[in-house]
Amino acid sequence: MRRALLRTALLSLACLTAVLPAEASSRRHVAPPDIAENRVIPMYGNLPACEDPAVLGQISSWFNSREAKFWGPLQVVTYDRIAPVAFRPWGDDFIPRRFCTGRVALNDGSLHRVDYSVRESLGLFGYTWNVNWCVSGLDRHRSYAPDCKMARP
Repeated sequence: MRRALLRTALLSLACLTAVLPAEASSRRHVAPPDIAENRVIPMYGNLPACEDPAVLGQISSWFNSREAKFWGPLQVVTYDRIAPVAFRPWGDDFIPRRFCTGRVALNDGSLHRVDYSVRESLGLFGYTWNVNWCVSGLDRHRSYAPDCKMARP
């Protein structure tokens, strides 16, 4: 048992001292990134802008239906101060996403920050873009806690 353990330790040491410096000088230890544009089903990052009416309409629709079904009479009235936060913040090998923030006015007169991301190929059956969103102060299940931080990059 000790002999096998010693042999394994010596072999490991030999491998580490002989192979790793050669590998480090000739190539990277991590495989090259799987760039989204080179995949079998490529993703080019052609996403709508943060202030696109289709994006804001999708957020409004989902928010209004969720509030009416579960929580009460809150409805989205308008958006303002919409600004992009980041585009593909994790690199080219991840699913292209555009992160945005803004302010939403509700029908009760309150203003809330809304954080959302437009994501490529995550819509119905992967054919179109999708929106992931969180309204600050109204994340009742704390899906993006604390205070919608998990909806940002």
